[in-house]
Amino acid sequence: MSLAIVLRRPRRTLSMLGGAVALAAASIGIWTATPAHAATLPTPDHVIVVMLENHAYSQVIGSSSAPYINSLKTGGANLTASYGITHPSQPNYMAIFSGGTRGITDDSCYTPGFSSAANLGSELIAAGRTWRSYNEGLPSQGSTVCTNSSTQYARKHNPWFAFSNVPTSTAYTFAQFPTDYTTLPKISFVVPNLCDDMHDCSVNTGDTWVKNKLGAYATWAKTHNSLLIVTFDEDNSQSGNHIPTVIYGQHVTAGSSSSTTYNHYNMLRTLEDLAGLTTHAGSAASASDITGIWS
Repeated sequence: MSLAIVLRRPRRTLSMLGGAVALAAASIGIWTATPAHAATLPTPDHVIVVMLENHAYSQVIGSSSAPYINSLKTGGANLTASYGITHPSQPNYMAIFSGGTRGITDDSCYTPGFSSAANLGSELIAAGRTWRSYNEGLPSQGSTVCTNSSTQYARKHNPWFAFSNVPTSTAYTFAQFPTDYTTLPKISFVVPNLCDDMHDCSVNTGDTWVKNKLGAYATWAKTHNSLLIVTFDEDNSQSGNHIPTVIYGQHVTAGSSSSTTYNHYNMLRTLEDLAGLTTHAGSAASASDITGIWS
């Protein structure tokens, strides 16, 4: 049947034949090239990733302490087999931003700009797309301080400062988060402080923060070609690093879920491809996109 289709539609011959060859090769285990994924993804105008802390999937998904995150799950997509890369926190942030842990194995305060490796921020900038982070408790835009006890800020959750190819000025305070969502960048990360990210405070505290601070954006995203992604750096070290990840917005099938195993490298690959990038940082180059949830 596929040959007949090729003959009737000659302009599609090469693409269809290539797909058939790839499928056949994969079925017998001889195809090892990086898969192509971007054609199956939407092209959102804005994507926000909010990073929360240190809770296992079972502590959040289905929990009465997280009614808002679970409402996003119901109205969006739930990744039931989403995983962190390692422990503790900081190397996971490096992984989701740059496709590798960059030699970081703990939460110590590193020297700013120590790496020139490719990362999501540098790739977006090089491609002429916009990137920013919004960091609760950051003392001022671009500040590289390690901590600020008065605002419960910690740089260990802000991997962009590790890279010399990402201007520090792209790190905004959360007070600078826009109310006009059309001015948001193509991709942005939102990082709450050590209480509001559930690190030092309760699941309910973090859930309420997401609702109060990003709920209006989530509602807007649903009808404005945009996405909100809520994920975690790592679990509580008791669940095999199984973390919650929920995706909400336009082009996400409401109530959908995926049981495919994904990790931070898959998330990075997906963010790169959602932005239409042709480069992929570190282990994202060989990772698959998140699929099966898009409408």
